[in-house]
Amino acid sequence: MKRISTPRRAASLSAQLVDSLRSHIEAGGWPVGTRIPSEQALIEELGVGRSTLREALGALVHLGLLEARVGDGTYVRSSSELQSVLVRRANSTQRENVLELRTVLEEYASGAAALRRDDEQLHQLRELLADADAAAAGEDTSLLGSVDALFHRAVVRASKNDLLVEVYDYLGTALTSSSGGLTWDAAVADEHADLHRQLVDAIEDRDEHGAREAAAAIVRLTGAHEARAPRSEGGQ
Repeated sequence: MKRISTPRRAASLSAQLVDSLRSHIEAGGWPVGTRIPSEQALIEELGVGRSTLREALGALVHLGLLEARVGDGTYVRSSSELQSVLVRRANSTQRENVLELRTVLEEYASGAAALRRDDEQLHQLRELLADADAAAAGEDTSLLGSVDALFHRAVVRASKNDLLVEVYDYLGTALTSSSGGLTWDAAVADEHADLHRQLVDAIEDRDEHGAREAAAAIVRLTGAHEARAPRSEGGQ
């Protein structure tokens, strides 16, 4: 069987630049959401031609790491190709499918957290519960959504499964962002908060079954509320 010959040509300058810029983004040199330097500034800093730079930036836009906004510059959209792909896929499917995936990930992670968490992680969860109570007392629903996302990420990290943490971090925005745009009535908000307290209590008690049940109940409540609650004007 004939073997594929190994390419002898060195990588093009634009390909090398893509790798360099991608590494810079992944390392946090350009944080997600920020605008990258102007084209002229990059040309002067990197010592490359305009066509080479545009080719590299175009490749990063195609990969989902950058987003070009007409008249406003180019922004960092994601720090990882995998994150970009997963979030784009999650955003293109039915919300029910996203909620099912969230149930699978969070139910397992919560059970694992009950078995593996350390005292520092438990303390962090208690602090985030207090932050959520404070946010719920205010009128900014986006703040509550942000705290809620931090809480669930902390639960997943307490599972001490590095791969699960990585996948959840990549999908976190698509999995949890919707709650920030919802208008929560008092009864549902109280039930939501109570389930979170039950989850932390179960994790503290090393109750794997109780933690899994509470995590699944949180996602069910969120899904049911999403289906019937109107969005606020700032919601997604």
